[in-house]
Order: sequence, then C-alpha cells, then structure tokens
Amino acid sequence: MLSTKLTLLSAAFAVLCSSFLSADELEFKDPSPQRYKLSARASEIDSRVQSHPEIGFVLESDSGKPQDTQQASVDTRVAPKGKLVIWLMGNNEPLFERWNSYGLHAIRVHYANRWFSLCCQENPVGEECRGDIRLEAATGEDFSDQVSIPKPDGMMERSLQFVKWLAKENPQGGWEYFLTADGKGLRWEDVIVSGSSHGSTTAARFAKHQRVSRVVALCGPRDQHQTWQALPSATPPNRYFGFSHVLDSGWTGDHYCRSWELLGLNEFGPIVDVDKQAPPYGNTRRLITAFDVNGDAKRAHSSVQPGRSAAKNDKGEYLHEAVWKYMYTHPVDSVGNPVPRDEDCDKIQAQN
Repeated sequence: MLSTKLTLLSAAFAVLCSSFLSADELEFKDPSPQRYKLSARASEIDSRVQSHPEIGFVLESDSGKPQDTQQASVDTRVAPKGKLVIWLMGNNEPLFERWNSYGLHAIRVHYANRWFSLCCQENPVGEECRGDIRLEAATGEDFSDQVSIPKPDGMMERSLQFVKWLAKENPQGGWEYFLTADGKGLRWEDVIVSGSSHGSTTAARFAKHQRVSRVVALCGPRDQHQTWQALPSATPPNRYFGFSHVLDSGWTGDHYCRSWELLGLNEFGPIVDVDKQAPPYGNTRRLITAFDVNGDAKRAHSSVQPGRSAAKNDKGEYLHEAVWKYMYTHPVDSVGNPVPRDEDCDKIQAQN
C-alpha cells in the first residue's frame, strides 16, 4: 500500500514539475550535430486516422499518391530555444530552415483543413460558422454541425502523435521535451502556432481556445464577417503577431485591420511598415510591407513568407529576414505603446 502511494505521489510530482521545465533543461546530446529533416505519413504513425472525402480531405489521391505526409526539422548545431513551431499550411522548407537557425523545432501536420471552399458557403454566412469549423479541425472536438472531424484527424492529436514518433525516431533532436510528463499531450505553453492565409487564421482561432507560446500569422488572420476574433482569449493578445502586404485583398475589405483590432493588437503599437522602420519595429504586433509586386494582389498575398513572391534584392537575398526573425523570437513581454482603433476600419461588416 505504501509503495503504491509513493508511486502515485512520484507521478503527480513529475506532472507538476513538467510545467516548470525551462529551455535551459533542453540540451542536445548529439555526437554528430547537424540539421535533421524528417517526414512520415500520418496514417503510418496513427492507424486511427482516416479520409474525409465529404470535405475534400483524403489520405491518398485518386492515383494513390500519399497526401498525408508530414514534415519536421531541427538543427542540433544551434542552441535550442525550447519552442516548437507547428505550421498549419503547405510545407515551406525555407521557413523551416529559418526556424531551425533561430533554435526552434518545427513540424507541419496534415489535418482536416480542406473544408474552406465547401462549408459555410451560405449568404449570409453565420457569424460563428467558420470559426467553429476551424476550432473543430484544430481540436478534433465537436464545435460545428457542418463537419464531423474526430480527434485523430484534428491538428492537436496529429501533432501529439507526430512528436511522439519524432522522439523515438530522432532522439538527437530532444523532441520529448515537448511532451507532458504522462506523454498524453503537448506542452502547449512551448508551442508557436503559425500559418499563412487559411492556416494563419486557424492558428489564431485555436489560440483563442488554447493558451500557446505565441501565434505568428502571415497574410492573416482574416475570416471576414466572423466574430471569434473578439472572444476572450486563452492566449494573451501580446502573443499574436501579424504580417501582410498592403495590396493583399485582405486589406480592400478591411479584413486584416478588423481582425487585428478585434484581437486587441492595437494595444501594443501602431501598424508599422517594415520597409521604413528597423527592428524591433517599435515592439508592435502589426507589420506590413508595400514593396513593389507590380500591382498583383495574388503575389502580394503570398509575398510575406520565403518563396518566389517574396521581396529580394539584386543578389536574390530576401529583404524581410529581420521581420521573420522578429515575429518568431521577439520577447512577447516587450510591447509597444497603445494606439486608438482606426475609425476608418470597418469592424462591423455587413453581408448581402
């Protein structure tokens, strides 16, 4: 009996202590330090995952090509920050390289996110429709009556299973650091959720529900006509960072300025043009660029992340390196001065 009680007390103490671990306790023990790139199919890691053709989300294409491959990377040559980036959009190797150079671990998970063009299409769309589906897709819990996404196909569980797999497959990377003491969850306080466009909006919606280390929204979030941006947030608003191009169509309907203000980001500084001001950009959370995209709104939308559309100099070097590093590593407690909301930004958007 005494032995059993001691075992239970020991387990409880371990769970308690896990929440107090610091990045200093994550130290790579790699005899051959290097950058590791790993990938695996979600369906091979977890036999519970399944396709959801009703929302265009499948494990394989009609020709049999895998659609559920997930990516991860870490650089054991760089001192770890003790933070894990979960990327909620298509794989972007240049971004992963940069995160690793900052000392961040990174994964991209395949989760049920293909609903966007199929659901919430009624006009007018309900104010909570898209937000509820985003939350169900992220958590695998029943928040929406328009979709049915079980836990194994949500972002949270697929991230957990992927990190557990990585801890076994790549012990040099120290992935176990991001698991709770009982192995049943991720240490979300050490997770950065990030994405572009659709993915950045889901990242922000999820962070309203689950406290995370920070949110980095590239060309987002928006979700016009939705109200979730103004909900109470489990993640403090100073932990949200946004970056977009002024010619992005998200600006023409006041969608970005609306979302950023409803999230409360004006409390941490004005909108800053990164091409006119140096880091730390007044410690603001709202960043924009106006570099020349030849008037192309589609290019503008994808230009705020590394890739073909991004701003480069004559040598082909990216011009926004400092912006990306700022968004993912700037101390969240360093904030700018509050500014009033923009009266010209339409926060109450009418629908036809």
